Amino acid sequence: MGEMKRCQVYWLGEVEYQQAWDMQNKLAEQIATGLRPPLVLLLEHPHTYTIGRRGGYEHILWSTEEIQRRGIAIFEVDRGGDITYHGPGQLVGYPLLPLAAPGWQGERLPQADFVGYVRRLEDLIIRTLEFYGIRGCRREGLTGVWVERPAGNDLMPVKIASIGVKVDARGVSRHGFALNVQPDMTYWQGIIPCGLDGVQMAAMADWLSPCPTVEEVAEQIGSQFESVFGLIVERKTGFPDGLNG
Repeated sequence: MGEMKRCQVYWLGEVEYQQAWDMQNKLAEQIATGLRPPLVLLLEHPHTYTIGRRGGYEHILWSTEEIQRRGIAIFEVDRGGDITYHGPGQLVGYPLLPLAAPGWQGERLPQADFVGYVRRLEDLIIRTLEFYGIRGCRREGLTGVWVERPAGNDLMPVKIASIGVKVDARGVSRHGFALNVQPDMTYWQGIIPCGLDGVQMAAMADWLSPCPTVEEVAEQIGSQFESVFGLIVERKTGFPDGLNG
């Protein structure tokens, strides 16, 4: 077997959405050309709604005035999925990983490889939740991680993590996952989360008291990343070299 590849995992704290998006683009280019190893950005965003390729403004329920009053930024982005919320108390992860096989010529990444990558992100979150005693699960035909209700409860599972990714023309992944640790849950009232009517969102704080901090959960994500993706993780705090925080 060959030597395991290394991956740098950065904890950045709170970062504006546009800054993080620009950072992903610059870093992905450097990873594709071999100037940087694979890496993962772990962070929080200020209040933000992002609309993926399958989404639309019709899934925003609050008025423009309410959006402005609450200071929510809105971005249309090039990831898969519909609309979601990012904000303080939520752990956002952006893995920038070269997923294409050697010699890949920029054609569409095989669907099995793409789906397999999404399943590994789900597994990463499920293992992290398990560490804290929360039983996460998948739902057939839906992306993300859910938590079952107690036995005997006929209500639907609640969604605790959203996933939306893109693989660029050079085979490097962008965007990623958002795991609700202890955010202000009222901000989901302003949207139809993931475009799914009736979906209920949840957070780790619903099960844990005291709840770990976002940074503590980020540390655990880094630990689980090694086993799920088969990479040797090098942990770092602050922005990657050459990028200003």
